[in-house]
Amino acid sequence: MNALAAAMTKTEPDERHRVVLAGICALILTVGLARFAYTPMLPVMRDQAGLSPLAGGWLASVNYAGYLSGALLAASISDLGRKFMLYRLGLVIAVLSTGAMALTDNVLVWAGLRFAAGFSSAAGLLLASGLVLNWLMRQGYRPELGLHFMGLGLGIVVSGVAVATMVDWLTWDEQWMGLCVLGAVFFLPAWCYLPAPAVVQATDAAARPAPAPIAPSRRWLWLLTAAYFCAGFGYVVSATFIVAILEKGPLLAGKGSWIWVIVGLAAAPSSFAWDRLARSMGHSRALMLAYGLQTISIIVPVLTDGAVPNVLGAILFGATFVGIVSLTLTLIGRHFPANPAKAMARMTLSYGAAQICAPAMAGCIATATGSYDAALVVTAVVMLGGMVLLRALTIEEKRIPAH
Repeated sequence: MNALAAAMTKTEPDERHRVVLAGICALILTVGLARFAYTPMLPVMRDQAGLSPLAGGWLASVNYAGYLSGALLAASISDLGRKFMLYRLGLVIAVLSTGAMALTDNVLVWAGLRFAAGFSSAAGLLLASGLVLNWLMRQGYRPELGLHFMGLGLGIVVSGVAVATMVDWLTWDEQWMGLCVLGAVFFLPAWCYLPAPAVVQATDAAARPAPAPIAPSRRWLWLLTAAYFCAGFGYVVSATFIVAILEKGPLLAGKGSWIWVIVGLAAAPSSFAWDRLARSMGHSRALMLAYGLQTISIIVPVLTDGAVPNVLGAILFGATFVGIVSLTLTLIGRHFPANPAKAMARMTLSYGAAQICAPAMAGCIATATGSYDAALVVTAVVMLGGMVLLRALTIEEKRIPAH
């Protein structure tokens, strides 16, 4: 009996590490490469493939439309087994859609591929998150996704380093093919290490009873959803155009890919810090702080073209956007522990809707004015609106009875 207990204490942490690693690799593949690699590739495609700012903005919007469609599909599925199958399908689509970008220079075909890549990103950001959180809660671990969401920052680092390394000796299409090969490396652990959801037996449920979650009010849900829309708006403008914006500055020209790497390096460890802040000051107040700091990062390029403040702004953006996603999805997932992926997907529809309209807006403004400044000002105002909604959310939380 003692030997069995010792074996369990030895293998369970190993299994936890494998599950979390699978989620991290899924995020690197589906979000970092299939989705985020477009950001450092944008100026490359503009210079070598003739991609205009307007078309670049619309391709980003189509990508987020794909993400929204994936979120809608995830929200419509309750069965965890089917979610797991959709998760694996997303991994395959991520690899194929990345490689296929190299096979054409037709903008309409690119749009279809960016849609597919966006669809696959829902597998990493929503389905993997929900499956990992569900596994952690069922195994009795702390229901936090900080370690899992480290994959977002690492994905940015991987895509940024890959593009920065390839840009001087490969053409734009060869770089996309290289990103596809790199994606296949992360495909394997993402596929192999995340176990299929176990069927919960009645005896298991009786042996490990879970406390009933406190159902949030409808007003609380609407406030969080609306605030997350604002976060999606703020995130996507910076995530899509930060490289193109900063490369226009005289001191950062040609260094866009490394700026993207700096964003990723700031993002990778940030989720741990936001988890700790949320424990001490509450999720809603931590979210307000993250929104405020991200608003500052958005407005910096408008105020100055200096290299130092813009690099600091990029660091601030990287350090906040992962925290906003992690805190929000953890917050909603805790209220719906039986099927967190479905709850996350439903609430994230607003995040996806913002990511469809915002890049097109930014691209149109940039084309009309010759600058992204006005788009960044609009984005900062939207983020301030999100802070107002979060303040209302904290007031609403006081009405929820203590559990």
